[in-house]
Amino acid sequence: MAERLVVEKVSKVYPGGNHALRGPSFTVEPGTFMVLLGPSGSGKTTLLRSLAGIERLSSGRIVIGTTVVADGKTHLPPERRDLAMVFQDYALWPHLTARDNVAFALRRRRLARHAARGRAMDILERVGLGHLGDRFPTQLSGGEQQRVALARALVADTGLLLCDEPLSNLDADLRERMRVEISSLVREAGATTIYITHDQQEAFALADRVGLLHDGVLVQLATPEEIYSSPASLFVARFTGLCAELDVRVTGDGVAPGHVQVGPVAFSSVRPIQVRLATGDAKEHGSLAIRPTAVRLCDPEGGSAHLVGHVADTAFRGRHYELVVDLPAGHRVSGVVSERRVPRGTVVGLELESGGCFLFSADRAERVGSAVDQ
Repeated sequence: MAERLVVEKVSKVYPGGNHALRGPSFTVEPGTFMVLLGPSGSGKTTLLRSLAGIERLSSGRIVIGTTVVADGKTHLPPERRDLAMVFQDYALWPHLTARDNVAFALRRRRLARHAARGRAMDILERVGLGHLGDRFPTQLSGGEQQRVALARALVADTGLLLCDEPLSNLDADLRERMRVEISSLVREAGATTIYITHDQQEAFALADRVGLLHDGVLVQLATPEEIYSSPASLFVARFTGLCAELDVRVTGDGVAPGHVQVGPVAFSSVRPIQVRLATGDAKEHGSLAIRPTAVRLCDPEGGSAHLVGHVADTAFRGRHYELVVDLPAGHRVSGVVSERRVPRGTVVGLELESGGCFLFSADRAERVGSAVDQ
């Protein structure tokens, strides 16, 4: 049965004063697939290991279902937390077959050996490995081992499933296929899942909710769509995908829309973009963060261009081309999609969609407003 997970102001301080976790709090409802996203050193692995009981918290509280598994006085070991974990390196027993690796997870359920092996074969069939049940881990590919590890985690039917970057060791094609399998199997099982990754695309594809960690702090918790359309800070915007970040100067009275400028040069020699300031400042320096989906190629002299530059590079991506466009004052826009090849050196215009442009304060790296095309 899927369990509710409550995390309250947890912290972890290692010897030497290294703060790995700085008070994140969140609640995960039963059956929710939550992804913890962040760069190396952000605290996501420490948080997952704390949920599992592998790490002891310095302070804070963790509740799984109705059981307090960690607080200032309590620390239940992993085997008493009714959870399962899929490790990055699979962690299969080398001397056991795939079937027996999966059946091993049922030992604490006190099932008869025959019943346990039968359930193990059923779950192996679900992950497409029923015909390989008698093979040992060394006789399986990396992707097959990962599916065995996933089957072992799912067969126990625990209240909470933890996944520690389970796809990071796989090649790109197998990684995508395994992502689909994990999403399907976990949702079919209805398990409450905490999954960590540093890959934004993987997080967005899998998650019901995404928690983005930075330096041990939970900087934003929302749906993938909300994080993409309304990043809470410049860090969030950067980590979840930008094609350009422009240093800008905003001029205006803080009430009426103001013009954005790039350095000493007008934002566009053809068409300025306008922003609404969230502060009352008459002038504001900041960073304009631009999503790849907010940029469209256009005629540099047709009147619709916000930016004009020349093509520095073009790359064939199969279904389309991706261009890198150099702008005046040393700025660059990457990942511009084109249906046709555009030769290097070609002068092009870029039209911006306001919903994918965000203005952040330069000194605080916080969101100031969102660009709106006037």
